[in-house]
Amino acid sequence: MRRSIWAVGAVSAVAFTAAAHAETITIATVNNGDMIRMQKLAEDFTKNHPDIQLEWVTLEENVLRQRVTTDIATKGGQYDVMTIGNYEVPIWAKQNWLVALDDMPDGYDADDILPAIRSALTYEDKLYAAPFYGESAMVMYRTDLAEKAGVEIPDQPTWSDIQKAAEAMTDKSNDVYGICLRGKPGWGENMAFLTAMANSYGAAWFDKDWKAQLDSPEWKAAVNDYLTMMNDYGPPGASSNGFNENLSLFQQGKCGIWIDATVAASFVTDPDESTVADKVAFAQFPNKEGVDNHGNWLWSWNLAIPTSTDSEDAAKQFIAWATSKDYTKLVAENEGWRAAPPGTRTSLYENEEYQKEAPFAEMTLNSMQAATPDKPSVQDVPYTGGQFVAIPEFQGIGTAVGQMFSAALAGQMSADQAIQNAQQLTNREMTKAGYPK
Repeated sequence: MRRSIWAVGAVSAVAFTAAAHAETITIATVNNGDMIRMQKLAEDFTKNHPDIQLEWVTLEENVLRQRVTTDIATKGGQYDVMTIGNYEVPIWAKQNWLVALDDMPDGYDADDILPAIRSALTYEDKLYAAPFYGESAMVMYRTDLAEKAGVEIPDQPTWSDIQKAAEAMTDKSNDVYGICLRGKPGWGENMAFLTAMANSYGAAWFDKDWKAQLDSPEWKAAVNDYLTMMNDYGPPGASSNGFNENLSLFQQGKCGIWIDATVAASFVTDPDESTVADKVAFAQFPNKEGVDNHGNWLWSWNLAIPTSTDSEDAAKQFIAWATSKDYTKLVAENEGWRAAPPGTRTSLYENEEYQKEAPFAEMTLNSMQAATPDKPSVQDVPYTGGQFVAIPEFQGIGTAVGQMFSAALAGQMSADQAIQNAQQLTNREMTKAGYPK
């Protein structure tokens, strides 16, 4: 008995000592399905790294961006790992705010990362963030509603095709809305969608001299068509809907068409979460007739390390685990290949099991490969970025403009007033920032 008590006590003492000497890293991340899944599976990491404990800060997308931007700019040191987009990576790397990830552990295979994503996360030939998942944007639609309405959505639809289908699918008496699009304000919320849509209409944020072009005929056409679709065929309260809200509506069977990030495909086809899982098909992001541009959306959520961390080595070990091929296999073992984080590794799209289980794999890859963020507009422009403008000032400008367009969607101002306000604000802020530089 005494020996048993002593043995238990000894084990407890060892466990206590290990815990007492464990290094804690704080991870700031976004509250979407893939990141929540990562937290659930993180026991695999802590089991193999008992000397590292994880503390999670999970935030809504707009709040996450505000918090991590403030922390890194002030060198606050609240977070050891940050979830950031490919918008921030090159800008923050240039400021020496991020730790380079050019010495990842053996077997990580950075060469397997899709070229477009790796390029977006590279500054001066060094990788400064590791992609957790990558995405473009595409059309997701209900095949049963399309068939019932007698409409067809081609693989490469035009906006006229989308508007026609949305009108035909709308059945508001039964809480079915023809189309669901982002309306929540934010440079990465409604303005990600509206910038991609405007690009597909032939619009541009700026001309070659950095003068705002938001009052151009192309922007006006895109914004007016967006508001018409949302007011006539969209759900109520759409000005508050972002990615997560529209995902929920689609899964509940309340949307005929949803145009958003390709990463949503695994969730809308998940029979455990989606009531319409077996009734979903996919198409490329639309273009305006006569304009050869399907939006150019290219995004990745990435894990990066701020230079203010005191736990660089532990943070690198976590990032290497979370963005590895082995993590992808771990997800597949627990939830099937369909749930694997998409859009980051070439090997995933060469995997026959993934191709078999994920009906959206080919369209996702095609959409990402079709994106040309180095040439976001058919016009000659001085910036890159796809669904955003890759300059530091865009975060503030995009959010302010997003608030105006969200107000127009809510009926608080006219489309013309929102466009004029957006044009004036953008020019004012760009002049204040010293453009052209």
